[in-house]
This record gives sequence, C-alpha cells and structure tokens, in this order.
Amino acid sequence: MNSTDRRSFLKAAGLTGTGLFLGFSATANGTTKLLNLGLADPKAVLSVELHPFIIINNAGGITLINHRPDMGQGSWQAVPTLIAEELEVDMDQITIQQSDGAEKYGSQFAVGSGTIRSEWTRLRQAGAAAREMLRQAAATRWNAPLAECYAQSATIKHRPSGRSLTYAELVEEASKLPVPKTPALKAKKDFTLLGTSVRRPDIPAKSSGKAIYTMDVKLPGMLYASIAHSPVIHGKIKSIDDTQALKVPGVTAVVKTERPIPHGNAEAVAVVATSYWAALKGRRALIVDWETADYETTMTTARFVADLRAAAGKPSATYSKTGDVNAAYDAAPTKLEALYETPFLAHAPMEPEVAIAHVKADGTCELWASVQGPDMAKRQAAEYLKIPADKVTVHMPFLGGGFGRKGSFDFMLEAINISRQVHAPVKVTWTREDDITQGPFRSGMLSAMRGGIDAKGQLSAFEHTFIGESLVRQVFKAPLGNKPDGIAGEGISAKDSPYAFPNAHIGFINVKTDIPITFWRSVYASTSIFGHESFLDELAHATKKDPLTLRLELLKNQDDEVTVRFANVLNTLQQKADWNKPLPPGQGKGIAISRAFESICAHAVFVSVNNNVVKIDRIVTVLDCGMYVNPDNVRAQTEGNIVMGITAATKKGITFTKGRADQSNFDTYPVLRMGEMPPVTIHLIENEAAPGGVGEPGLPPLAPALCNAIFNATGHRIRTLPFDMDKVVAYRSTTK
Repeated sequence: MNSTDRRSFLKAAGLTGTGLFLGFSATANGTTKLLNLGLADPKAVLSVELHPFIIINNAGGITLINHRPDMGQGSWQAVPTLIAEELEVDMDQITIQQSDGAEKYGSQFAVGSGTIRSEWTRLRQAGAAAREMLRQAAATRWNAPLAECYAQSATIKHRPSGRSLTYAELVEEASKLPVPKTPALKAKKDFTLLGTSVRRPDIPAKSSGKAIYTMDVKLPGMLYASIAHSPVIHGKIKSIDDTQALKVPGVTAVVKTERPIPHGNAEAVAVVATSYWAALKGRRALIVDWETADYETTMTTARFVADLRAAAGKPSATYSKTGDVNAAYDAAPTKLEALYETPFLAHAPMEPEVAIAHVKADGTCELWASVQGPDMAKRQAAEYLKIPADKVTVHMPFLGGGFGRKGSFDFMLEAINISRQVHAPVKVTWTREDDITQGPFRSGMLSAMRGGIDAKGQLSAFEHTFIGESLVRQVFKAPLGNKPDGIAGEGISAKDSPYAFPNAHIGFINVKTDIPITFWRSVYASTSIFGHESFLDELAHATKKDPLTLRLELLKNQDDEVTVRFANVLNTLQQKADWNKPLPPGQGKGIAISRAFESICAHAVFVSVNNNVVKIDRIVTVLDCGMYVNPDNVRAQTEGNIVMGITAATKKGITFTKGRADQSNFDTYPVLRMGEMPPVTIHLIENEAAPGGVGEPGLPPLAPALCNAIFNATGHRIRTLPFDMDKVVAYRSTTK
C-alpha cells in the first residue's frame, strides 16, 4: 500500500484546504457505485481502485476530469459538460484536467466513437450526486426544507429568503454526507448545457498556437531520434554502416531498436542527436542493408486483391440469416451479382507519430505521448519494461489527429527502447513518409453481392459476403474458427441494416495478408457499406424503383426502434434534400444510409458531370445520434467524416509493390483540399434516444451515395474505389 500524509496528498492533487472527492468504485462483476472520498483517509483512498472525476475545494476551485484524450473530436469540452450539467456549474467556472492513465479513472481509451455513449449516464449521475450533497449541506445549515434549496452556477440558493452559499462555503459539510445512490437526473427539456452550442475551451489555445502537443514538449537534456525502418515493413537488418551518420554534427549515437507491433517485432535503426534536424540528417546519411526477399512476393496488393476475388463465392461464416437465400436466388428470374472493392488506406493525421520517453536509473519511466489512451500507454510501457504500472507516469497532451492510428503504441515503445539504451529522455518523431509507408493501415476489402428479383418485380434474395483480413485475427491474435470477425459486422448485419428482405444472408470470409492493419475511422463500415448501399441502388434500378422509395418499402411492417428511426432519417432526408424534385440533364443524385456505432446517418449527394468530369454540387445529411452534447461539434465531426469519405473514394489508396508502399507523402497520397469541399447541410434529428457515436457514423454512407449519384447522372456504375473524378466515364460497369 502506498502511504502519504494528507498535506502531500492535497498538494499532489493541486488543492488546498478541504475538498469533496467523488469517484467510482469498480466491482468484480463490472458494476460501479459512487463513493464519497471527502472524509476517507488518504492512505485508504490511494489503495482502492477508484475513478474520481470531480474535485471541489473550499478555496473556490472546481476541477473536472476529462478521461478520454482529445484528438480533435471534442472530448476536452464534452466530457466535463456531462458532469457540469447536473452539477449546476458554468463552463467558465471549472478547470479541466486530463487523466494520466491511472486505473482509478477507468477506461481512458478514445476509440469507437464511444466516449459520450458510454459515459452519458454515469458522469451525469456523479454531477447530480455532488449537487444533491451540496443542497443537503445548505438545507442543514439553514434548517430549511431541502425542496426550498436549489443549485445554480456553483451556488446553492434558498428560494423563499434569497439567501445563497457557494459550493466553496459548503464543501466541507457536504463531504461528510453519504452519496445518494440514485440521484435524480434532469429531463432533456431542463438541460442548460447539453444540446447547446457551448464554446469549446480548447479552441482559443489551438487557434493561437498556445495548446501543447507532444511535438511542443521540451525536457532538460532531451535527445531526439529519427528512426530508419525497413521499406518492406517486416524486413530484417543485414548490416549497418553508420560512418557518415556519426559525422553529422549533433549526432550522439546510432542504435538498433525495434518496433513492437501485433503483426511482428519489426527491426529498426535509430539515429540519436541533440536536435531533430541533426537526427534526421544522420538518418539520411545512414546505410542499412535490409533482408526483404521473403515479403517482396507475398506483400503486394495485386496478390491480395486476387486472393479476395478468388474467395468470392466460397462458403462464409454467418452474421445474420433470413429464409433460404440460395433457393430464392436460384428461383429468381432476374439475378444480379457484383463485386465492390475498397483499397488499403493510411490514416495520415496532421500530427505524425511522436512520443517522448525517459527511462530513469531508478527503474521508473515517464512518458509524453500522442496516443489514444493513457491507461493503455501506462500498461504497455509497464509490460514492455517489465516493471509495475505504478512506476510509469504518463502525460497526455492534445493529439493532432488520430483516426485509429494512435490507438497503436509502437512509436511510443520505440522511444522507450531508445531511451533505455542512451540513458536520457528521447523524443521520437516520425516523418510523414514513415507514417504513410509503415502503417498499420485500413485493410483493403471486397464485398461480394448477390440479389434476386421475383416474377412480380419484388426483391426476393439479398446476400452480402464481406471478404478480407480480420482485425480480430491479425491484431488480437484471436482464432476465428468457423465464426466471422465480430467487429466486421458493424453496419451490415441485421441489427444495423434493418431492411426486411424475405431471404437474406450476411457473411464473412477471412483472407489473410502480411500487410499490417488496424482500426481506421469507422473501421470496417467504411468499406462494407460501399458495397451494401451501392448494390441496393442497383437493385432499385433493376426493379425500376426510386432508390429512396425502395429503402422505405423495405422498412415497412416493422415496429422495432432501429427500423422506425431508420425510416425517419430517410423521410427527413427526402424532405430536406428536396429529393423528388427533377434534375436537369447532366446532373444526378444519390442516396445511402447506414447505422454504425449506434447512430444512423444518411447522405444525399448531388453531382453534375461536364466532359466526363464530376463535380459534387452539394451534400445534404441527416444524422440521428440520439441525445448529444454540442450540436456544433456534432456537425463538425460529420463534416470531417464527409471530408475523409470523399478522400477515401476519390483520392489514391495505399498500394504495395514488392512489399513496399508505393505512396509516401501528400504528393502521392493526396487528401481533399479546401477548394474541393462541396457545400454541406447537416440536419440533426431531435429525440430522447440514448446517445450514439458521432466521430465515425457520417463516413460509411458517403462513398455509396456519391457513386449512386454518378450512376444517376451518367449510367456508369463505379464498383472499385478509389476513382478519378476527372475521368469518371472510364469506370464502366463490370459484373462478376
């Protein structure tokens, strides 16, 4: 058990005087309960696994913890707002503090658009519990009925007399009270912060350059490392010639290092120097001979795509099944088959991978890292160094983008390895070329589609077989056996895609590759929905029905919540986009909808085509994400999804030739530019449903909506991404 006196504990917490501490106590079965830590002995507090997130002191300070790293998705403002709403404090009355990876904060991994949807209730409960304790303390002091006391702007007020007491004046008495087990939560109609355009307190600092990212951190005696990785990711070192590298002024060492990734422990060579520029120049002067022959034939996208297409038509593991799709398909007088292909993609965040590690002589390690989870950083560092987790200190600056890439900790472990060798704090900074060529990547995938139309012109069969590498298998090393990758069903299985096909089958086939993959914004849905919603458009055309009308017909006679909300999004889009208004020649419109991360998003994309060049004229979007924190942030995240969706559909993907990535920087791996961004209108559905994700659901339906619009305008069906907007006529319809 750690021991400390109360004075040291309060100093460490940045407090003076009495404080009210509320936290979660986790139990073995995963349930949680609120605890009042205000009177607990500090030694006991430090020995219990807790998740404290509200700190109020009698000097007037209110500190709220953000326990999910902010990589642009807005958690820095959103998480404290959940607490502040029920605590009845204004955002300008609080100090926000980032968690440091300690177990007492619970899960701190920002992934899967999960922060708000997983924390919506319990963080509000914490704020409400503290509010009720403060109300009770005031009522007791005034000898007044509790019902006459209400909270407002960090103050408890007595309605009949007009008396008031600040939280600071009440905190000591409140800390002695039991924590309410089921504090009353506000109804949506009573929200003052949630659902409103509350300013994001991080934006001024980010706009002015004052915000601190890992790239900005400088430590006394810090060295810089630039790392030479094999151009073929799994290559082995045959020899190193560091003669010229060591002659570069400022270079202090050249050391062998490693890049631990789930896909294998990649060898690397680090040049360490007193400045980043010296380290980079030294790396450029370094000569490394790599053994790569084993992967030059196996790691090619041409081979992988051939393997994907060879797997089409083979038996698949089942996500969901209705009726007998094979019999219905065989009996259908009209049959359609198609293959929809999506490429490998890099994440390409604006801030490349960067981490600082200081492995100290006393057996401790201190980290500053642009990663998506300080708790995972602490855990992985401890495991790598074979030291207790409490020997690792993690500092979490802002992240300059992540999109799933910074959920991998390989670059942080590189920094740890080098620091341990050179006995100094070391900052590892990847170049843009490192980031784009080394991965891990979004996997290329294939959707094999089959559909049958009966003699009455009705859809009788629908089959989607999703084919590609498995994150569960490659990243988590879990054997699939005869089961599908559970993550890969997002968006296409029956729970997410509630179309009432009389006969349907959704399946998965794992095709392996040595190209390392990981999570990419919206994960599998960014690839599977392209085939799912594009093929539904094909079926609509074959049945001579409007694509939106067909989708609504397939949602009839069902009364479950997902189906009703699905139909509401489509009906709203029909109205907001003026869908039924005819378009002039040379213009087209396309629609697509998907449910991912428990939110439903639909896009209507309008295009014009001149001399075979496609221009996106406008995009109308409807999003049902349930209740939300900040509408401005929801729209911003959806706009970001649209940017990445257009980029993924129309810009170059990642290809491998002889084991090497063919793309290396934004000249060969371009992203959408500001001048290419079309006008976007986003409509949010208002309801009281539980919050869904926001950071990812807007991306999956973009590509199919765009390609469906191009078909509507030109008659050319695009089934392979990416495609060139300037040469759309070259993409002729192809069938299996």
